[in-house]
Amino acid sequence: MKTTAAATYRSLNTYTKLMRAAESVTSRVSRSMTAAELTISQFGVLEAIYHKGPLCQRDIAAKILKSTGNITMVIDNLEKRGLVKRQRDSQDRRYLAVHLTDGGRELVAKAFAAVETAIVQELAALSEQEQEHLGALCKKLGLKGGVPG
Repeated sequence: MKTTAAATYRSLNTYTKLMRAAESVTSRVSRSMTAAELTISQFGVLEAIYHKGPLCQRDIAAKILKSTGNITMVIDNLEKRGLVKRQRDSQDRRYLAVHLTDGGRELVAKAFAAVETAIVQELAALSEQEQEHLGALCKKLGLKGGVPG
């Protein structure tokens, strides 16, 4: 498939706008995590376990789109803070699941509420119809690469 200069420019321009918008919104939303002293990755891990229940590190990494090596360090730090604990499965000792502690559950519930409010406020810049359209476009773009949106 031959790409024209106009198509290349349009693609690069669109990509730049997409990335800048995503980074800008993410930066503003992540400020709501600072009260809980959580990084974006730490919040992602806690939120995944909060909503999905105990998960192995590989599944957590896939859920929040991070490498398993990075997730190990993030979980180590959350474990040091007493927010998560690793437990071996009684049926399969090779399987190590990450669970929220009571403190982790309490912290992520509060942090999630703040993040949810921040996201709603950020997306209020778009009408309901624009939000639906943007969501559909993002899903279409994400699925093109084989990654669910």
